[in-house]
Amino acid sequence: MQSAHIFQVKNYTVNGLIAAAYSLTPRAISGGPSWTESEHYEIIAKTPGDPRPTWDDQMAMLRQLLADRFGLTTHREKKTFPVYEVTVAKGGSKLKASTALPDEPSNVTSTVHPAAGGGIDYVLLPARNVTMAQFASVLQRAILDRAVVDHTGLTGRYDFDLEWTPDETQFAGELTPVSPDSGKPPFVAALQRLGLKIEATRAPIDAIVIDRVARPSDN
Repeated sequence: MQSAHIFQVKNYTVNGLIAAAYSLTPRAISGGPSWTESEHYEIIAKTPGDPRPTWDDQMAMLRQLLADRFGLTTHREKKTFPVYEVTVAKGGSKLKASTALPDEPSNVTSTVHPAAGGGIDYVLLPARNVTMAQFASVLQRAILDRAVVDHTGLTGRYDFDLEWTPDETQFAGELTPVSPDSGKPPFVAALQRLGLKIEATRAPIDAIVIDRVARPSDN
């Protein structure tokens, strides 16, 4: 959201849009023509009503846009994928309950900090009023290379800052090279500081299969 009522997407493929709209990793999208993975689109849309839409409302609108402008129809299939499982680490969670007002929207957006001498210094992800399900959704949609399953059992909303040095498996490998002097821990160690643990495994997830999609007409 660029403002209370302007929703903007930059340089996304259709598969990336579908992954965002359905909170999936792009690897869990299949069945479409090759251009859905190679052609990039920008979207600027106005949202209706007075209040700023929540994240769930934004994604519902994105799903409707995909249906209206791309003619997208899909179905779900249970498929087994490599996944990351997020659990509470030994010693317990160190997350703090959110201090946000009940109607305050969730915010979890990562920011890449470049190094002075070139390359990437570190990534900062400030999460505010966020559930663990929302956190897992962001990790699998935009940061990690696998689907992410939340098995923490944590049901509250939290405020926290996650800082780490990325590697080639994150952000589709687009953030390397990394500065050797970032001073930030790798992702797994950064999670451990929050009392969380992440492990690679395999699990069935509800994947999306594209039944129909078409290039949108010009505005």
